Parts: sequence; C-alpha cells; structure tokens
Amino acid sequence: MFGKLTLDAIPYHEPIIMGTLAVVVLLGALLLGAITHFGKWKYLWTEWFTSVDHKRVGVMYIVLALVMLLRGFADALMMRMQQAIAANDAAGYLPPHHYDQIFTAHGVIMIFFVATPFIIGLMNVIVPLQIGARDVAFPFLNSLGFWLSAMGAALVMLSMFVGDFAATGWVAYPPLSELGYSPTVGVDYYIWALQISGLGTLLTGVNFVVTILRMRAPGMNLMKMPVFVWTALITNILIVAVFPVLTATLALLAADRYLDMHFFTNELGGNAMMYINLIWVWGHPEVYILILPCFGVFSEIISTFSGKPLFGYKSMVYATCSIGVLSFFVWLHHFFTMGSGANVNAFFGIMTSIISIPTGVKLFNWLFTMFRGRIRYHSATLWTIGFMVTFAVGGMTGVLLAVPGADFVLHNSLFLVAHFHNVIIGGVVFGCLAGMSFWFPKVFGFTLNEFWGKVSFWCWLVGFFMAFMPLYVLGFEGMTRRMNHYAVPGWQPWLVVALCGAVIIFAGIGSTIIQLIVSIRDREAYRDLTGDPWDGRSLEWSTASPAPFYNFAHIPHITSLEQHTDNKDSGRAYVKAAHYEDIHMPRNTPAGVIISVFGFLLCFALIWHMWLVAGVSLAGAIATFIVRSYNRNVDYYVPAAEVERIENMRFAQLREAA
Repeated sequence: MFGKLTLDAIPYHEPIIMGTLAVVVLLGALLLGAITHFGKWKYLWTEWFTSVDHKRVGVMYIVLALVMLLRGFADALMMRMQQAIAANDAAGYLPPHHYDQIFTAHGVIMIFFVATPFIIGLMNVIVPLQIGARDVAFPFLNSLGFWLSAMGAALVMLSMFVGDFAATGWVAYPPLSELGYSPTVGVDYYIWALQISGLGTLLTGVNFVVTILRMRAPGMNLMKMPVFVWTALITNILIVAVFPVLTATLALLAADRYLDMHFFTNELGGNAMMYINLIWVWGHPEVYILILPCFGVFSEIISTFSGKPLFGYKSMVYATCSIGVLSFFVWLHHFFTMGSGANVNAFFGIMTSIISIPTGVKLFNWLFTMFRGRIRYHSATLWTIGFMVTFAVGGMTGVLLAVPGADFVLHNSLFLVAHFHNVIIGGVVFGCLAGMSFWFPKVFGFTLNEFWGKVSFWCWLVGFFMAFMPLYVLGFEGMTRRMNHYAVPGWQPWLVVALCGAVIIFAGIGSTIIQLIVSIRDREAYRDLTGDPWDGRSLEWSTASPAPFYNFAHIPHITSLEQHTDNKDSGRAYVKAAHYEDIHMPRNTPAGVIISVFGFLLCFALIWHMWLVAGVSLAGAIATFIVRSYNRNVDYYVPAAEVERIENMRFAQLREAA
C-alpha cells in the first residue's frame, strides 16, 4: 500500500533539514493555535477557502506567493553563503547533493510558485474591476485553479522533509533527469508538482481569456480596454498556448521514468534535444507571461502618479501584441551552443534582438508619460522608476547574449544568471510589489504604510545591484553557474559582496512583512473611503474602495478610454444609483478544495508508487467533479434591498469622511 515510502525517506541525518522541519512545525502549531484561539476556522472556511469571489481568490494567490518567496529566498541565501565560503575548493557547509537540490528548488519555486501566482493574483483582483464585470467567467474554475497551484507548492515543500527534490536544475534536462541518473523520487516530485500547478494555471488562462473577451462592460471595445487588461489578455493567450506543451513534455519524461519509455534517451532511439526544444518552447513565452502583466501595472501606476493619460496608448497595445507573437520565435537562444548550426543560430539571434524593440517602445512611453507630469513619489512610483533603470540594464545584457558568438563565451556562466535575475527581479518582482502597494485599497479599503514600503524598495534596489552586478564580473572571468566550490581565490571577494546584497534584499522582504503588519494593525489610520485612493487615473470604473463583493451596483456603460478619468476630475467618480436591481452572483463552494486535495494525494501516491491510493484519489477527484457538475445550487441573487442597504452604508461613510 505504501509503495516505496518508508521511514528511511525522512532525512534524519541532515541537521539543516531537520532544524528547518522543527521550525516549520513550531510556526505551523503557533498559527493553528492562534486560529483556534480566536475561533476563525469557520470564517476562513466559509469566507476564504471556499470563496469564488475573484478578489479573495486573488488575495490567496498573493499570500501563497509571499509565503513561497520566503522559502525560495531562503534557498538563495543558502547558495550565496555556500559560494562565499567555499573558496580554494573548501567544502563549505552544504553537501553537494543538498546544494544541487537547493538551486533546483530555488528556480522552480521562484518561477512557478512566486512569480506566477503573484501575477495571477493581481489579474484576479483587478481585471474584472477594470472591464466592469462582477466576477470572472468561471468562478468555480478560478477557485479550483488556485487550489491546484497551492497543492503543487505543498508538494515542493513536502519534498524537503519526505524524500528529496530534483537535483537537476529547474528545467530538468535529460539524461540527468532520467531514472538512470536520478533514481530517487526527486524528479518525480518535480514532475507532479509542476503538472498539478500547471493544470491550475491553464484553467486560469482559459478563464481570463473568456472573461476579457466576453464579459466587458457595454461600450468597451478592445481599444477602450485599460493597458493592464491588454497585457492580461496577451498573457493568458500565451498561457493557453504554451502550458499544454509543458504538460506534454513532463508527461513524456514521466513515461520514460515510469513506463521504461525512451523518448529522451539517445542510446535507445530517443533524443534529449527534443526535450530541450519542448521545454524552452514553453519556457521563453513563460518569461513574457510573467513580465507582460507587470508592464501593465507600471503603465497604470506611471499614468496615475504623473497626473496624465498614458502616452501612446495604441503603440503600447501594438507593442504588447507584437511581444506576444515574437515570444514564440526566440526559444532557441537558450541553447545556441547545442550545435543547431549557424543559420538557425543567426535566425534566433536576429529574432531575439527584434523582440527588444517593442520593449524599448514601452520604456519610452513611460518616460514621455512622466515628462512634464505632476509626479508624486509614492512607493509604487519608486518601484516603477527603479524598474525602468534596472530593466534597461537587464535588457542591454540580453541583447548582448542574443549575439550567438558572445553567447558561446558567456553561456552557462554567472553572466547569464545575472541577466536573468536582472529582468525577473527588476521587472517581475518590482512589478508585483508595485501592484500590491498600488491596488491594496481596492480589496481592503486602506492603504499600506508608506514608510515601510519605501524602505522595502530601497533595500530591494540596493541589494539587487550588490547581489548581481558582481555576477556579471564573475561571468566575464569564467565562473560557471551552479558551482558549490571553486579553486580561484580572486572570485571570493565578489561572491562575498553578492552575499551582502542578498542579505539586504532579505531586509527588503522583511520590510514588506513589517509594512503589512503595521498597516493592518493601524488600518484606521490609513482608511480610504473615497472610492478612488489616488485621485488619479487608475481605471477601475467607479467602484468603491474596498470594492463590494458584487463590484458594481450597476454595470457601467463605457463611452471612451478617458471616461473614467473625466468622471473623477468632475467629482463623479462614485455616485449613488437612482434605483437598484437584484444581482446574480456565484455561490461559494468547497468543491475546488476537495478536488485539489484528492489531486495532491494522487500526485503524492504516484511519486511513491502507491497505486491503490492513487486510484482511490483519482476516483475521488472525478466523483467530486461530477457531483459539482450536477449541483443546481451554484448561484444566487443578492436582493435589491440588500444592495441598497450596502450602498447607503457606503455613502454614509463617504459623508462622514468628508
């Protein structure tokens, strides 16, 4: 029944892992105790865990991302510390196999369980508000998508304490990921964690494509959509296009490991290069899946805090669409050195250079939006300006790597690591934190503490340049990535500086946590009742702040992109309706949680070859889905009288604030 699972799977001999387990158990016990003490279990279950409200699902995505950021960054600190002390071939403090697991887990967590859920969380919160919808097209699938992603994160976390994780790098190239070279369950954890979370992401992609194309407010054609909605649309089209490729690729790898197939084993008729092509056909559009919504965030922020409409709206839209198309034509630059030939390398080098053009268009649009604007240096503005500087540096190093001849020298070096983090941290992380700061009042009704927000920004900015600029130097000096020790004494000072930078970034993460704690504790001091926290141009079409669970008492009729700004400028940002009607809303459901728990058990059982448990779990998930499909009690009507009561209470608060 237990397959390969025995007590020996728990790494008792690893003091670092056992110490981490003790801390996790202690913190978990304290959290569960606090929830029990304050009697919040029923509230969490009925109002959050089973919720299909897009705003609450979005918040849960962001909470998942922040929790996994702590784990992923802990791995980064451990790597930096190991490399800082492992000079002259010293052993350091991490065993080689443990170090290999850490850098693999770091990449997987940061891409799949920090950046992706953070982006999806922001889209969940804002897109329906910006298109004038009361929820997403498929609220139940939205909840299911989140919980599937959460179960994938749980599998990655569990791998640290039961068994091990992959030691292959975050894209798990064969033959290293094949059974002959990775006989433990580490790669199996990798496969099934990504499969279940990837399914959740794919469901979300379908959901948002349908939501944006079919649920826009009356009068809102495509060219009246806010830029953030445009970036979300292109992002989710990319998700629908490329995540099935990831699913198929990992299924083929699983077939190699479980069924003795040989899709990727050269010596038995397979082709390892096929895996590399497939994984990067998914992998490079994934980079744009992460960065495009952040471009939308920065567009909204820079317009709002410059007091001007966004410069070049149409060019921004066309640039976004062209990036979406071109992202499918650049994947091979990830393996210029693999022997594809000069003509192939030349084509993909040229395409990689071309894709930088629409990105440059966006940068100039933001700069011209700021030009002669009434700029307010809110923390979101600082994140945006910091992004423009940092991302420009990362973009220039990317254009250098687009030259195949230069890439032959720099490939697999720390220069590549620095470039990748330059665009992901400077673009995605800065964008996510900017968006959280900017739109926080739309969910909770109060703003975040500005002092700690700015402390976090400066720690991230200074820490980033200290942590990764030395890696550019080390890349030029020939240091390859993923080394757990080295024999060149001249590298150590640069790595010590990089460690100091990582510590400063950690202080930035701590500042964000303090910001949340202080803001929640003193939320009355930051209370926002105005309906528009920024008195600017953030396009949420006249909703309250916080937005009620139904978003709009009346769906707005859109006449122009500037309509919302005009309403704000004339004092009509949030006006009382003449009459109210019943509102059709989806009902909360536990089905998403239950199906995802069965999915977790199914994946865990497949990892450990527990075939009976796997069969029962699969049957449970299918049965729950069928029961949900035949449930007629999936929605309800909010009575007009209740809507009027909520709206009257809202306007009473506005009068009191005035």
